[in-house]
Amino acid sequence: MNAGPASFPDRDTVADKLSAFGEADQAFVRLLMENPEQDDRLLDGLYRYLDIASEARFLNTLKLDKLGQWLGNEAPARLQMRLMEAARASQHPAYQAFKTGLTKSGGLERAFPKV
Repeated sequence: MNAGPASFPDRDTVADKLSAFGEADQAFVRLLMENPEQDDRLLDGLYRYLDIASEARFLNTLKLDKLGQWLGNEAPARLQMRLMEAARASQHPAYQAFKTGLTKSGGLERAFPKV
């Protein structure tokens, strides 16, 4: 059984990296963003992380806002629209906090400047 490189990392691994989000975790996420073939894995992990955050007893909106800002600043232009779609996927405050940070970063405006 050869799963191939597309099966790594799984969404739970990405969600764990986004949750911890230390320097090594940031480097891991940057590496994922360099490879367009890993975009779906990254976004699956992001959705998983946001779902876990929305089910938590304590909602750390500052952490979600900070993650949104970081991803908005670090993600390549090809991911900016998909990140915003993820942020708009739910009206839950976890998603809204992530969206606030993503909007603050201005990544979508840099990727798609107004004419």
